[in-house]
Amino acid sequence: MSGALDAVRALPSWTDGATRDAIIDFVASVTEGPGAVPVEERVAVFDNDGTLWTEKPMPTQLHYIVGQWKVQAEADPSLAEKQPYKAAVTGDYGWLGAAIDKHYQGDDSDLQILIGALVGITAGMSVEDYAASVGEFYESAKHLALGRPYAEAIYAPMVELMRYLEAHGFTVYIVSGGERDFMRPMTQQYYGIPPEHVVGSALGLAWDADSGEVRYTAGLDFFDDGPEKPVRIWSRIGRRPLIAGGNSNGDLPMLEFARKGGGLALLVHHDDDSGRGDTPYDRGAEQALAAASDRGITVVSVARDWSRIFPDPVA
Repeated sequence: MSGALDAVRALPSWTDGATRDAIIDFVASVTEGPGAVPVEERVAVFDNDGTLWTEKPMPTQLHYIVGQWKVQAEADPSLAEKQPYKAAVTGDYGWLGAAIDKHYQGDDSDLQILIGALVGITAGMSVEDYAASVGEFYESAKHLALGRPYAEAIYAPMVELMRYLEAHGFTVYIVSGGERDFMRPMTQQYYGIPPEHVVGSALGLAWDADSGEVRYTAGLDFFDDGPEKPVRIWSRIGRRPLIAGGNSNGDLPMLEFARKGGGLALLVHHDDDSGRGDTPYDRGAEQALAAASDRGITVVSVARDWSRIFPDPVA
């Protein structure tokens, strides 16, 4: 009983119910008694956008990228007549959102245009200069809808869950479709996850012997989404995760990778329309939500399972 009470205290932003019980019971089953899994095999992986922090009205990285495209279009006005620079200049982000939605529906035609413009931002830049640019963005940028710093747009219940797992011997990784080096400058501060535990999409890299720098090339190395996620988990971590958490169709293979190994798969469902600040949506998660019941995936309802969504603002 004391263990259960300790778990409840460790997850104060989770409401009493079947979802929290499923998490507590699973963690107990793999960490206690003669059947406990060795500590080195206790691996948990979580998607970032829409799982650890809000991704609406646009993913945080896209907010940063839009600012960079606007600067490029100011330097070269001809860019302002074509997408995605046109969206950045006019502030009409409908095309950008539609491109992401089309990707989750299996149509990557506009996504390829986005990626082409994305790699143009960093081509030739050193990894340290990019990290500094991203760090400056995090210091000043605010969430477009909430009006609060991105550090306060993270999901408090998910951060609590990561700490709870670590207290039980788990090593936690972020495995995201978001670009790896965009996440690394903030994951330690926001989530307590070190940069070496971040797995994400990656821009091409090359060694510049003359300057002694690692620099970005004008290409994408890989896009860490869908079936690529289990591949990257194995190549980077070398273990099948015991726990996986996501929120979209692109996370389904990662969730299945954990579940089919006897693990716990968690799918965050953005269904809260109470005005607490999280945008409710199913688009991009239809397949995962439809498959959840049959495949034994535990759906985390933002409306039902989280007593609070965001951390308290910093005074």
